[in-house]
Amino acid sequence: MADQRLTKKVVDGIKPNGAEFTVWDSDLTGFGVRVRSNGAMSYVVVYRVGNGRKAPVKKLTIGTVGKLTPDEARGIAKKAIGSVAHGLDPAAEKAEARKCLTVSELADAFLTDHVRTKRKGTTAEGYEHALKAHVVPELGSTKADKLTRPAVAKLHLKLQDRPAMANYVLAVIGSMYGFAQRRGFVPEGFNPASRIEKYPEQGRERFLTSDELARLGDAIREAETIGIAWEVDESKPTAKHAPKAENRRTVFGPYPVAALRLLLLTGCRLREVLHLKWEYVDFERGMIFLPDSKTGRKPVVLNAPALAVLASLPRAGAYVVLGDDPERPRHDLKKIWAAVSRHAGLAGVRIHDLRHTFASIGAGGGLGLPIVGKLLGHTQAATTARYAHLDADPLRRASDRIAGTIAAALEGRPEAEVVPLKTRQS
Repeated sequence: MADQRLTKKVVDGIKPNGAEFTVWDSDLTGFGVRVRSNGAMSYVVVYRVGNGRKAPVKKLTIGTVGKLTPDEARGIAKKAIGSVAHGLDPAAEKAEARKCLTVSELADAFLTDHVRTKRKGTTAEGYEHALKAHVVPELGSTKADKLTRPAVAKLHLKLQDRPAMANYVLAVIGSMYGFAQRRGFVPEGFNPASRIEKYPEQGRERFLTSDELARLGDAIREAETIGIAWEVDESKPTAKHAPKAENRRTVFGPYPVAALRLLLLTGCRLREVLHLKWEYVDFERGMIFLPDSKTGRKPVVLNAPALAVLASLPRAGAYVVLGDDPERPRHDLKKIWAAVSRHAGLAGVRIHDLRHTFASIGAGGGLGLPIVGKLLGHTQAATTARYAHLDADPLRRASDRIAGTIAAALEGRPEAEVVPLKTRQS
């Protein structure tokens, strides 16, 4: 984009292009909007410390686009440039001030400068929830370099009734302090989350049985045809205004229904399906080419049932699974999954368990963990190893053959294929 005065309209019109770039303001030299490769945008100001072209160039991040208006950011930039004229270095001052950050301020810097720029959307949301809901309320006022291991252990203990969340919070704190070390906010090697023993966690993988899959299929078909019945709390005063029982059904459109089927048939992650664009689908080769996923670029093999689901959908926008806004990806499938899973009697089953089910059927069918891992897009063999206990088909065949031979020998049948041992000649 050509340099122009940064107004709200101009800033709102900036589109990421996959590479980092800066749009400079035409009115105030050095003031601009930096656009990260992942689309995150922040206001910055650059200046030279000293006189002459050889003077070092410094960059000061003013704030995130959306939290500040262009005029507010420009005002801060003017003050920063004015302080440079008086021999000050605002970026150095900010760095010095950050050395005395509180845990709350460190969390903000961690989210702004690291998580939102380097982590995927759902991962960033998880980090933010852990920090804002658990860490900051308990430890936020403590100076970051004064936080102790016992204080973190106390928070970990407080969450013991939710061991998975307790361990996740501990991991997020550890990651945050790794960031703090790299930025010089705390001394090298200082991490109050280290050497705290995690709680044992039971595996969360849930695999649907054949019977459960049949019930799920029935529920999905009802969702798109006659609709799924919903109940009314008769004890509430508003219950008398509710529709009659025969009219209490919700019919779901083709897009959320197709999303559920694609999750089951491809083993894709939820966001990979919800953010899927038609341009990524290659019907001729039977492939989906995702330019970006949790593990980077990812090809997805489309089987015949999945191709049929995609072919049945009308193209009414850029995205395969349309939401309310055809130009934006659908946010979630909470409503349809709550209705369908309840109707199918699948209490406690998560949408992500559909991916586990895809993997479990492949592993249990003797396809081999490397093949299953490639279908799921795993980059590490250890990730697929969680399904190793299901990959029993070769072992079962071997066990059947050994036991069959032994059983036949015990019964004196010649087909036992017993190999006589050679005796030593005296």
